[in-house]
Order: sequence, then structure tokens, then C-alpha cells
Amino acid sequence: MGFAGKFRVHPHDTVHLGALGTRACRSMERIPTKAKTRRLVESIGDSQYLLYAGADRSLLIVLQGPDASGKDGLIRHVFSGVNPQGVKVTPFGEPSEAEARHDFLWRVHRRAPAKGEIAIFNRSHYEAVLAERVRKLVPREIWAERYALINSFEALLAENGTEICKFYLNISAEEQLMRFRRRLEDKSRQWKIDEADYSDRKLWREYQAAAEEMLRRTSTKIAPWYVIPSDHKWFRNYAVSRIILRSLRRMRLRTPRVQADIAEIKRKFHDAAGG
Repeated sequence: MGFAGKFRVHPHDTVHLGALGTRACRSMERIPTKAKTRRLVESIGDSQYLLYAGADRSLLIVLQGPDASGKDGLIRHVFSGVNPQGVKVTPFGEPSEAEARHDFLWRVHRRAPAKGEIAIFNRSHYEAVLAERVRKLVPREIWAERYALINSFEALLAENGTEICKFYLNISAEEQLMRFRRRLEDKSRQWKIDEADYSDRKLWREYQAAAEEMLRRTSTKIAPWYVIPSDHKWFRNYAVSRIILRSLRRMRLRTPRVQADIAEIKRKFHDAAGG
């Protein structure tokens, strides 16, 4: 089994998040792993350049996980080497009044990546089967039908040339509480505090159960889920970087064929320069 296979959820697998583990692999050490991650980040930047230049494929990255699981930090670290022109990040919070008047995928489809782009969803359409389910914002007969709709939506994106990687950042309840405490004590991060985060802790089991069903029913061959142990941020960054680079390389990206007459342009440049 390859590295990505350790964390991949295969279609219809039964998932128990508590049993999958939230800590780094024992064989990994922090300092050398961070050095490896830096090299991976550079390679992701190189591949993204080819993706942007070729403009015939795209990559969608979906990030889900409990509050404080590190979605923002992951984006900041893993995509530090890319060209911002070819990457767009969308955080999906509660639907606006206008968005709520449409179907639940309307606002998401509008943010899907164009050819040549990487789109990163910080939370996503999966909130429709997580938060809306757990908080009882919609009845069961509504959210239960959404798994099939999501699979069909992602199949449509794949048919249009979009590679899809979905990451569930798996942290323990103890680690989440510790991160909440750090936010409370660090004035530079207190802006991230949301009272809803603390009230949702009372629903930890319900969220875990909803996430497990989500993973089982929506991890497909074309849009797999990867459950990433995320108590250690350095390992989380390494694992996600490695899987993203693997996905980019699977696209067999190449420098696009030159369309212009280079010889003629060189001649004109030479003449203009007085050569």
C-alpha cells in the first residue's frame, strides 16, 4: 500500500474516526519531515505553473474537519509556493440570504475551478450533510438525499477535467480543546474565537457520526476522501502536500506547445535592437 493508500477511504468503507488515529506516524520525526514538506511545497508550485500554463485541467481540493483542525494553517503552509493568479480559496460559512434561496450546490458550483486553476474549499458543500444535519437545520429526508446529489456533482466536475482531492483533518477532542485554550490566551488569535465552536463541542459524537457516514457514502474512485491524522500540524502538512503533488503529477502536466513563430519574433527583436 502506498503512502496515499494509508489514508484513503475506499468506496463504501466503514469508517470509525476514533480508530483511525489522530497522531503522526511513529516512524516520522518533526524536523526532517518539515524539511521534506518544504521540498514538496516547491514541487507543488512547479506543477501548478504547468497547470496554469496548460489551462486544460483543474484541481479541486476540499478541506473538512472539526473546528480548530487546522484548515487555515494548512492552506497557508502547503500553498505558500504557488502563483496566486492560478489559485482561489473559498471559505464556506453559513449561506447568505441569497444563497439560501437556491439549491445547496448553487453557491458551490460557482466556485468550482476553471481550467488551469486550483480551487480550495475551506469547508464546502459537505456542510449540508454535517452542520445542517447535526444542528437539525433541515429534516432527515432532505439531507439523506444529498449524498447522491454530491456524488453526481463531483462526477460532473471530473468529466470536465477536474481532479478532486478531499481531506478530512482528523483531530482528537483533547487536541481541539487545547487549541481552543491557546486561542483564548493568544490575543493575536482571539479573533478566531466563535461561541458556536464551543457549543458544538457538546455535539462532538453527533458530528463524528455524521462525518463517518459522509466519508463512507461520498468517497468515490474519482473523488476520494483522505482522512489525515492532524494532531501534529507538521505531519498534517506533509501528508496533504504529498498527496496533492501525487494528484498533480497524475495529470501528466507538460509545458504547452508554443503557438507563436519564435524564429520570426526573434528576427523582429533583433532588427528592432539594431542588430
